[in-house]
Amino acid sequence: MKTLQVGDKVPEFISKDQDGNTIRLSDYHGKKLIVFFYPKASTPGCTAEACNLRDNYSVLQSQGYELLGVSADSEKRQTNFRNKYDFPFPLLADEDHTVINTFGVWGPKKFMGREYDGIHRKTFVVNEEGVVTKVIDKVKTKDHAAQLLD
Repeated sequence: MKTLQVGDKVPEFISKDQDGNTIRLSDYHGKKLIVFFYPKASTPGCTAEACNLRDNYSVLQSQGYELLGVSADSEKRQTNFRNKYDFPFPLLADEDHTVINTFGVWGPKKFMGREYDGIHRKTFVVNEEGVVTKVIDKVKTKDHAAQLLD
């Protein structure tokens, strides 16, 4: 599976957010969009990353960005994650991997000597025309907004 790169047009996707609302890429046409993928809701790294984006949300919005968080968690788990940390942006419950596969962030990982398939923590910045303008492969979970605003 190929990961989207800078210059690639993001194919249209449809998914559900934590409340069961349908979210489409085309909903964001004409806006700048940050799509961040994280392995699992409510785990330490994912919480640090999402909270850093929450704490810098107004700065990101002032620069014209909308945010979408994506993991393969259930709607219920995403709802609990959002409510616990008061995230102002939608979290997609991509249980069928539609969005994960669209961006190409699923693949082999290693953790504590064990190999398995999972979501790679990556962030994509998409312009008003739906084209990838930036890919962050090495996400600094506690300082992620600074990487985006660079």
